[in-house]
Formats: sequence, structure tokens, C-alpha cells
Amino acid sequence: FLDQFPMHGLHSRDSMNWRNELKTPGIQSRPSKSDSSSSGGASLWTKCLNCGTILYRVEIDRNDFVCLKCNYHFIMPARRRVDLYADPGSFVEFDVDMKSTDPLEFFDEKAYPDRLGASQKKSGENEAAIWGKASLDGQDFALGIFVFEFMGGSMGAVVGEKITRCFEYALENRIPAVVVSSSGGARMQEGILSLMQMAKTCAALQRLRKEGLVYVSVLAHPTTGGVAASFAMLGDVNIAEPEALIGFAGPRVIEQTIRQKLPEGFQRSNFLLKHGMIDNIVERKEQRRYLSRLFRICAHRLNKKAS
Repeated sequence: FLDQFPMHGLHSRDSMNWRNELKTPGIQSRPSKSDSSSSGGASLWTKCLNCGTILYRVEIDRNDFVCLKCNYHFIMPARRRVDLYADPGSFVEFDVDMKSTDPLEFFDEKAYPDRLGASQKKSGENEAAIWGKASLDGQDFALGIFVFEFMGGSMGAVVGEKITRCFEYALENRIPAVVVSSSGGARMQEGILSLMQMAKTCAALQRLRKEGLVYVSVLAHPTTGGVAASFAMLGDVNIAEPEALIGFAGPRVIEQTIRQKLPEGFQRSNFLLKHGMIDNIVERKEQRRYLSRLFRICAHRLNKKAS
């Protein structure tokens, strides 16, 4: 870029020193996925992880965290996801102050409480999921959303309890339930207690299903591990975002285990749709309209069944 505009009147060495001292503000050469998920922080710019375009974060924010050049779907902050789905002012969050403890006194590179504190500071949330009641075009529903910025959206006892309560609230009030998953899976720092959440959430979901109430699972990037192996893939309707990574074990782990090269696009949403694992791929801009239509169809069927 600078070569297109010669620095007239400056010696070549002075010009080179001037270039070296000039630091491009906020542009990271190798941005992390977590950095690219939010418009906050000191950086004003970020780089698309798909096409490599340098993007102004405000523009990404306005475009629902979707690349304006290639339609790549960045990880979307949970609070912005609420704004995307819920009618203005309709979302009421429950269990805001529920936090994880350290039952196993787990320590790896640092103590588990220290990791929790760092994640709370980074994400601005108390845990890796939020949930509450909301309305969409006047239709009430229960909404649960994972916070990927909090320890990779990992599911411990608190996250499992929140998702379970989301299903139970939908059952009690006979309304649809929507859960947006974006998670690395069960949280290792809580061991078997985190794995138990798979069974607990599925049990609550089964009670919801017996009453004929709809559960829509939205699979965002990435949805893996114990979350993918439980409620995330058990929706009455499973929709995914474009190119979302969805699966139990990661592709590199699978390749190392079976010692074979995986097919092109393996575990991406397009691959899963082709093989019947999900019902549809819905771009972020269309998800609100898609959910609203689903709710109307399900409400009509419930009313018809009741009459």
C-alpha cells in the first residue's frame, strides 16, 4: 500500500525508519477465534478467518458478526444472539448469579477457581451459558445460549443445570425451547460431574418431548464433545450455521485414531446436512424469521391437537 504513494522529500533510509516505527493499529496477523468473536477490546480491526480480508469490527457487529466479503460466520457473543432472536425488551434472564464451585479441587497449569475468574473477566459472564424467557413476534419461548468466550463454552454442572432448567421452564409453561450451542464439550475440570450433565439434560428434554412441545437446536461453530453427543443433536428441528464444525471428537483426533484421511468438509454443517444429520442450514440473518415460522406451525398443531 505504501509503495503506491512515494514519500517525496524523504531519504529512502528515513522513509524506511518511518515505516518501521508506524504500527498498524489493532490489526493482528494471526487473530484467534475468540478475538474474532467480539467487536470489543482495543482492536478496531480483525481478519476474516476464511477469506483473510481485514474488516472493521463495527461493520462486522452491524452485520450480525458475518463477514461482508465471504459470508463467514464469526462466533457471536451470547448477548448479541439474544438481540437477534428476542423481541426488544422481552428477554428475562434467570439464574444470573449461579456460579461453578471447585468440587474436585482441580489443578492443571493453574487452579480451577483461577480459570473461572479469568473467564468471568474475559467474557463478562458468570458461566458458559445464559438462559431465560423471551418472545419472538409475540410468541413466548425459553432460550438458552452458550457463551463460547467462557472456557470455550465447556459444559460443567452449572451449564448443565441452566440448560435443564430451560427445558423444564418450557415444559411448565408449554412453550417452545431454543438452545444455541457453541461448545468444546464437557468441562474436564469437573470430571464425572460434567459428564453427568449429558444424561440430566437429555432426561429433561425427553419429558418435554412427551408433552409434544417443540425443541429447536441451533448448532453454531463449534459444537463438539459432550454437548454434541447429548441435547445439541436431539432437537425436533436441528439447524446449523454455514460451515459450523459439529461432531463428537475433532477431525484431527479421528484421523490419528483411524489413520485415514477424512473426506473433504468432514464434520462441517454442509457435510452433516448431506448425510441427514441435521435438518437445515440457516444463515444468521434468516434465523429469526425461520424460528418465527416454526413457532407458528407448532402452535397451530398444538391448538389443533387440543381442540
